[in-house]
Amino acid sequence: MADWKLFAIGSAFFAGATAVLAKVGVKDIPSNLATFVRTVIILVFLFFIVNTKNEWQSLSAINKHSLLFLILSGIATGLSWLCYFRALQTGPASLVAPIDKLSVVFAVILSILFLGEHLCISQWIGIFLITSGAILILFK
Repeated sequence: MADWKLFAIGSAFFAGATAVLAKVGVKDIPSNLATFVRTVIILVFLFFIVNTKNEWQSLSAINKHSLLFLILSGIATGLSWLCYFRALQTGPASLVAPIDKLSVVFAVILSILFLGEHLCISQWIGIFLITSGAILILFK
């Protein structure tokens, strides 16, 4: 199996675990504070990874185009996390997590529109099924 597929499966597993762990963690504190705590933990974790792998670079060494899109991605991630933790605080993880996976559908649509990517029929069917499942949960 290709490396990217293993990392994609790992991403899905840890995202699933995140929903359950975060639901318990956000129970007794404001969702924004929970998001902040999570972010600090991620920063510390990534500090050790980047440091261990000796991947430090000056921000001036990163080309401006990449930096701009990383900043925009960071803003989108932050907004996503704030919405996700608020949804988890007030809704069941078993419903919030599948609806959150509509992000897959949005990512595919955006990759088609902005990156010129193409899907085959089986991929379109998969996107349709993800969308259908989320809609069934959303309007139960």
